[in-house]
Amino acid sequence: MSLKRLNRRTLLRTSGIAIALPFLDAMLPNTARAAKEVAKQPKRMVLVGRPLGMYAPFFFPEQTGRDYEPSRYLKVIAEHRRHFTVFSGMSHHYAAGHFAEVGLFTGTRTENIRANDIRNTISLDQEVASRIGSQTRFASLVLGGGDVCWNRRGVRVPSQPRATAVFKQLFVRGTPEEEAREMKRVQDGQSILDEVRGQIHSINNQLGKTDRQRLELYLSSVREAEQRLQQDELWSKTPKPKVDVPTPTADFSGVQLLQRSRQWYDIVHLALQTDSTRVISLWLSSQERPEIDGVTLAHHDASHHGQEPSKLEQLALIEQAELQVFGEFLAKLRQSSEGESNLLDRTSIFYASNLGNSSSHDNTNLPILLAGGGYKHQGHIAYDRKHNMLASNLFVRMMQQLDLEVDNFGASSGVISEV
Repeated sequence: MSLKRLNRRTLLRTSGIAIALPFLDAMLPNTARAAKEVAKQPKRMVLVGRPLGMYAPFFFPEQTGRDYEPSRYLKVIAEHRRHFTVFSGMSHHYAAGHFAEVGLFTGTRTENIRANDIRNTISLDQEVASRIGSQTRFASLVLGGGDVCWNRRGVRVPSQPRATAVFKQLFVRGTPEEEAREMKRVQDGQSILDEVRGQIHSINNQLGKTDRQRLELYLSSVREAEQRLQQDELWSKTPKPKVDVPTPTADFSGVQLLQRSRQWYDIVHLALQTDSTRVISLWLSSQERPEIDGVTLAHHDASHHGQEPSKLEQLALIEQAELQVFGEFLAKLRQSSEGESNLLDRTSIFYASNLGNSSSHDNTNLPILLAGGGYKHQGHIAYDRKHNMLASNLFVRMMQQLDLEVDNFGASSGVISEV
């Protein structure tokens, strides 16, 4: 049976809804140009930042190279070990404690990032967006909060802290009344896919087996994102239990750390699948006590552990769980095929914190992991932990991997060549 070619910008449409489709083989031209089209499949970049570091002995392996023995934390993402590189001995050379958050993605010169004295430059995501952002509906997405994204004038780029608003921005389009109606349907437990099932059936009839499987996986991802939004709505309406105990002195609100992270990762996955954008920054802030078995301390309190064993163990439970959720995100990207490749191989993912040792507010030896992107991953690359390699040298490498002609960024002194 001869299958009709689909337009790359095909949308599922109904009142108030416009849903983009993932990249399908049926969107390739039925000519000799198909091979060239595959070669031009988009490359993407995702920056993930966290505010409270990672406990170094549990994060960094003792050995270097591809055949290292996984550390406690890396064991939970061991299935992806051939798809990421961990860097130790790398930082931006700042000495600003928590204030160094603002320079995590900019890699600007040391003198520009001081406590209460910030003179920032453009962040990596915004530099890349200025070069490739015109190719997608959104030049970039800045998600989760934080002060990590900056424009060329050194002005902070506002972040969207609400996942529901980003979901609506990506998938619900129409008049304000139509948008409100569609979001109400999602919150009431109905899928935005309900009204486009006829169009999905029609498109399926034009697809081969591989594309049908790819489309079903994508639609399942949309349903999962909806379910998380519904769960979030349910919890917001559920009264908190009353307990006959003294009021704690710590603020334990916003405790659904892992659920919130999964929701954000789901939305990032969907944005990449639909090619809505190719540049995303995500700040996963966490200060409160998360709902994790065995954890009774606020995340911030546990991170300032002072080497106290009981605090260190609770911190380990939190950070290990965070990496496990990150691993789930990597798995979804690997399962999302795109032409002859998959989303993980097409996406450079930088995962890091502005603190190397949060207990002492130290900004050296940052926990840095680079995943996906088609690099020649090396397992664990170790630089001098006293005289750190500039992380901005890695940023130059990441831009080059996106086929951008650059040889410097921020305070870079060269380019990382090992990956």
